[in-house]
Amino acid sequence: MSDAEPNTAEANVATLRRLLELEPLTSTSASRESDFFIGHSQYKPDGRVFGGQVLAQCVVAAAATLPKDRLIHSLHGYFLRAGDVSEPIEFGVERLRDGRSFSARRVHAYQKNAPILSLIASFQDEQEGLEHAEAMPTGLPAPEDCPDVRDIVRDDESAQATEWLKKRPFEVRPVESSLYLKSTDDRQRHEQHVWFRASSHFGDDPVLNAAALAYASDFNLLEPVLRRQGLTWTSPGLRVASLDHAMWWHRPVRVDEWMLYVQESPSAQGGRGLGYGRIFSRSGQLLATVAQEGMVRVKTQHSEVTP
Repeated sequence: MSDAEPNTAEANVATLRRLLELEPLTSTSASRESDFFIGHSQYKPDGRVFGGQVLAQCVVAAAATLPKDRLIHSLHGYFLRAGDVSEPIEFGVERLRDGRSFSARRVHAYQKNAPILSLIASFQDEQEGLEHAEAMPTGLPAPEDCPDVRDIVRDDESAQATEWLKKRPFEVRPVESSLYLKSTDDRQRHEQHVWFRASSHFGDDPVLNAAALAYASDFNLLEPVLRRQGLTWTSPGLRVASLDHAMWWHRPVRVDEWMLYVQESPSAQGGRGLGYGRIFSRSGQLLATVAQEGMVRVKTQHSEVTP
């Protein structure tokens, strides 16, 4: 983790852990088929709730209705409305099914009496079975040899260091040129690679680690769409918004250890772009697979940008 600002790094991770401590509410369902929780949001300069935060909180809410050894293995969710960081979020968990080894939960995140995120998640007891996995790419620089994106933004006169980057509880170290800069040397590249880990010690709770990985998986998964189109985050008129998110956990994770996020964009069309990513441990194990479609538009005089 970065040698600079260690206290800030620890504070950012502590904030994430507090955000994952949801407050249970008394259920109004006599059959206990629904459970309710309240959560809060971290600050973002634009006032909108970070989508990865809500995903992570939904994972924690759903897991709270299950035995501790039945862990999440997949989720599929839709971002429905922008959230407001100044308002609490209510999470409603519906117990869809509990089988011998699998459980399913539906989670809705609400603000102002309207859902901002809707997802279904599946959980499974640990079991043995067939195994195979894609191999991690080789020949890439180590995370220690890649710059932290916060340092890239701080050192580049054309980019503004934001409070959001400063307060993120993860180190993010892109292998290729950062798209936070106005120009890059590898535009229209098919694939990008990002090293990341929690900025300080996170602990070994498997539920919180799985939730934190969901949080971090939403950082930059639409960047390959921009990279293939020769765009950066500073491109004039660019409008990007996440529409949905799917994630599969293949193996237990420790988010305070280095992981490699291998990302690409198979398709872009109709004002939408698809990002696809595989997350590997530093030792080469495939930990998770993620996919996200987003609204990606370059605003013109007559274009609409609201998803």
